[in-house]
Amino acid sequence: MSGEKDNSGKSGEPSGVDLARVALRAAKEQARARGDAARQKKQARRGGGLRSGARADGRDPMALGSAINRLITERGWETPAAVGGVMGRWPQIVGEDLAKHCVPQRYDEDERVLMVACDSTAWATQLRLLAPALVARLNEDLGHGTVRLIKVHGPGGPARRYGPLRAPGSMGPGDTYG
Repeated sequence: MSGEKDNSGKSGEPSGVDLARVALRAAKEQARARGDAARQKKQARRGGGLRSGARADGRDPMALGSAINRLITERGWETPAAVGGVMGRWPQIVGEDLAKHCVPQRYDEDERVLMVACDSTAWATQLRLLAPALVARLNEDLGHGTVRLIKVHGPGGPARRYGPLRAPGSMGPGDTYG
């Protein structure tokens, strides 16, 4: 009786038979996954010379959403696509008031920086104060580390005007103010 399984539930640890069942189940799943991967490679090598039959293969039509998701996954565009979704949902993320005055411009994937342009210096200052909380909210939505920093750009200066009274070589007010 020392080698038999104890069904009384007194010991919390699995017996040798239970461990063997778990190992067998894991080995079957791994073998099935290897077989699926080998089958997909074989079908990919065959190419377009075969006719489509009764079974589904890679040449059959698929829904547009599935095709786009497959393309995004194959090309490794998950992060840019997710950030693009954030830009579309910007008013829901930051609030209507802030979204009216601050607009996301672009996302640098290498640096993980989101550039945001504001229409006034007051709103740029407000967004700079809210940036750490906004980065935390974006990373919660997109995945940890997706956005490292938010760079806020205020409004640009006035356009340089060229008129008839301009001295050659002069930068106008830029000579004084930079």
